[in-house]
Amino acid sequence: MDCCNNKVSDLTLIKETLDHYKSIPGSLIAILQKAQDIYGYLPIDVIYHIAEETGVAPANVMGVATFYTQFRLKPVGKYLIMLCQGTACHVNGSGLIEQAITDELGIEDGETTEDGLFTLKNVACLGCCSLSPVMMINGETYGSLTPDSTKTVLRQLAEKAGEAS
Repeated sequence: MDCCNNKVSDLTLIKETLDHYKSIPGSLIAILQKAQDIYGYLPIDVIYHIAEETGVAPANVMGVATFYTQFRLKPVGKYLIMLCQGTACHVNGSGLIEQAITDELGIEDGETTEDGLFTLKNVACLGCCSLSPVMMINGETYGSLTPDSTKTVLRQLAEKAGEAS
């Protein structure tokens, strides 16, 4: 069972991936990436299933999943906010942007809003230094941010999500 939300994952969803990579040495990262694409994160029961199917010890699978920052062990919101904390962004006010996000959404780094709409993740660098401070939400880049423009973006996304419901 998944420790985070007590639901059992549909393990048939990853069968094709495991069948493809099972006999390829050194493919654990690729399997975990595909699993995360399928489930949105890496549920604990999926990690154990991957271990069983590949013959890799569960502790080793978990070690890889927790070592690399690309992997998530908890579900993320509909909108994943990656806030750059690199040097250029830091110098140009990423701390103020983080505070604006916290004020607007009531979450800190690594947390998800109660409605499951937004998750905040601070990242080391997004490679958009000329746009600093910058955040990326579901692959879309927002640069030259101010606290007010940040709150506007978040409100627009929340409104858009409300309309889609």
